[in-house]
Amino acid sequence: MATFRIAVIGGDGIGPEVIDETVRVLDKAGRHDGASFDWNQLPWSSTKFKQTGEMVPSDGWDLLARHDAILFGAVGLPDVPDQIPVHSLLLPMRRKFDQYVNLRPAFLFDGVTSPLANKAPGSIDMLVYRENTEGEYAPVGGRMYQGTDAEIAIQSNVFTRRGCERILRAAFGAARKRPRRKLTSITKSNAQAFGMVLWDECYNKVRAEFPDVQSSSLLVDAAAMDFVRKPESFDVVVASNLFGDILTDLSAMVAGTVGLASSANINPERTFPSMFEPVHGSAPDIAGKGIANPLAAILSGVLMLRHLGLEKSAQATHDAVVKVLKARAPRTPDLGGKDGTKDMSEAVLALV
Repeated sequence: MATFRIAVIGGDGIGPEVIDETVRVLDKAGRHDGASFDWNQLPWSSTKFKQTGEMVPSDGWDLLARHDAILFGAVGLPDVPDQIPVHSLLLPMRRKFDQYVNLRPAFLFDGVTSPLANKAPGSIDMLVYRENTEGEYAPVGGRMYQGTDAEIAIQSNVFTRRGCERILRAAFGAARKRPRRKLTSITKSNAQAFGMVLWDECYNKVRAEFPDVQSSSLLVDAAAMDFVRKPESFDVVVASNLFGDILTDLSAMVAGTVGLASSANINPERTFPSMFEPVHGSAPDIAGKGIANPLAAILSGVLMLRHLGLEKSAQATHDAVVKVLKARAPRTPDLGGKDGTKDMSEAVLALV
C-alpha cells in the first residue's frame, strides 16, 4: 500500500472545520487505489502569529518541502491585517515552491442553482489557469513619506517571458485534452502597454504550437461581462495573477456558490510539493457555527488525489459529491438549506 505524506494547514476561521472533514473523506477514498495518508497537522495560522509573531517557523519551508502535497484551509482574522498571512505564508509558498499554475474549475452541478436565469446543469464548465508566482502580486515596490501629505506608494507588476509562456503552455495543454479544445487568454494590453503586451506576444507564440486548439484573446473588462452574460462560452481560460484571482471568484458565483470553489496551486515539474485549498477563505462571520460548506475543500482534495495519481480515489470522491448535490439534501446555508458541515461530509462519506 502506497503512503503519501500530506502537510495539513487548517489555518483560521472555517479552515480547520472544512479541512478536518476533508481528511476524513480522503482517508476513506484512498482505499480505492490502495493508498493511505500520513497527515502532518501544522498549527500555522493568524492565531499562531498573534502568539509568536510569525506565521511560519524558521524551519517551516524545509519541513513543508518534505511532503508529497499540502492541504490548506484558509488564513485570516479580523484583528490581523490581511497582508500579514498573505505575504508571510500564501504568496511566499507559491513562489518558494514554484507553484506557478493556479487551477480553479467552475462547474454548474446538477442540483445547484445559478443566480443566472435558465442555466442548465453542466452548461457552465470552465477551467481557469491563473499565473501564480509573478504578475500583479509580485512583491516589488515600496512606500515613502508615510503619514504625510507627500506619501508615495509604488506597486510594480512583474511579467517575464518565462512566466507568461509556461502558464500559457499549461493552459493550452489542458485545452487540448478537453472536448471543446477552446482557450481564451485574458489581457488588458490596450491600457497596460508593457506587461500585458509581453503577455500577448507570448500568447501568440504559444498558440502557434497548438494549432488544434481554438484560441482567442479577450480584454479583462469584456471577460468580466461575458462571465455573467454568457459563461457557457468559456472552456479553458488563462489569465495573469490579478485578473485570474478576480475572475475566478466571479466564475464560482455564477456556478452557484463559492462554497463549491476548489483550487490547486501546482508545481508541474514536481520539484516541490503542490498545495490544494478551497477558494472561500476563512469566513470569520460563520466560524465555529458548524454551517460552512465542506465541499469546496473536498473538491480541492479531489484535485490533490488526481495530482498524486490516485485517479480511482479522485473519481469516487467526485462522484459522491455529484450525487449529494443532485439529491439536494443535505444542504448547507450557501446552497439554500439549513444543514451543517458534518451533515454534508457524512453524506459524501456514505457514498465514497
